Amino acid sequence: MTTTAAAPTTPETEAREPLAPLSRRVRRGWILEILVLAVLYFVYDALRDKVAGSATAALHHARQIIRLERDLGLLQERRVQQWVLPNHPAISFFNIWYGTIHFVMPVVALVVLYRSAPARYVRWRNTLILLSLIGLLGFWLWPLTPPRLMPSHQWVDTPAQFFNFGPQAKGNSTKAFGNLYAAMPSLHGGWSLFSTLALLPMTRRWWLRALLMAYPVTILFTIVVTGNHWILDAVGGWIALLIAYVLACAWERLVYRRPVRFRQPVVRRSRGVPIEVVADGP
Repeated sequence: MTTTAAAPTTPETEAREPLAPLSRRVRRGWILEILVLAVLYFVYDALRDKVAGSATAALHHARQIIRLERDLGLLQERRVQQWVLPNHPAISFFNIWYGTIHFVMPVVALVVLYRSAPARYVRWRNTLILLSLIGLLGFWLWPLTPPRLMPSHQWVDTPAQFFNFGPQAKGNSTKAFGNLYAAMPSLHGGWSLFSTLALLPMTRRWWLRALLMAYPVTILFTIVVTGNHWILDAVGGWIALLIAYVLACAWERLVYRRPVRFRQPVVRRSRGVPIEVVADGP
């Protein structure tokens, strides 16, 4: 038996507690979690190529983006790229940064959350999955030519002309680059902001928080310098992340939370003072 101070119970005293990942209920469940996420990624990657739109539609949408960015004063991609192009090692670095960190940081975020904040992990894992689905929908409905595939506008295809870990191939090689028009929304932009927002509350050191906040900025600069995305593509990725997070929270309330009902107190008196006696156990 446990004795605690008396407290009235009301409907508001019922809380809803988020569930931990189902994989944590089994021994070495993290292996199962990795396998499921790996399968989902390969499905996403295959579908990304399957939903590729036509070159005509993609070019038409690119011209719309150019007009809109010009009206908004955001058409700075060529200026930024031309500023960095003379420095070949820098361009090569950004090519490598573009093709590697994009995959590393979401994995780091998920691992940290899985180990340290299981309920938070569920929410952000679902957000990442939904964000990728929204990305696929965007690639299918609105194919978009990236700047690097528009040499007539004086953009340079840096992945093809400078060193990188990926294939040294012409920018219009679908075999090398898959879906050439999977640009809007930019999942480089969305996944980078995802990683920052997921990890930021978990960090206390000021320098680590500064690095996390700077990370999406480096990705924005990278996708512009390499000619892989328009600035508005990144904005689209951030908006897609917001939508995915809202949907993940709604899904969590429906599926991943369960009511925690407090036991009704048994009120007794001890020396004229009311006390609450709550039985231990389920």
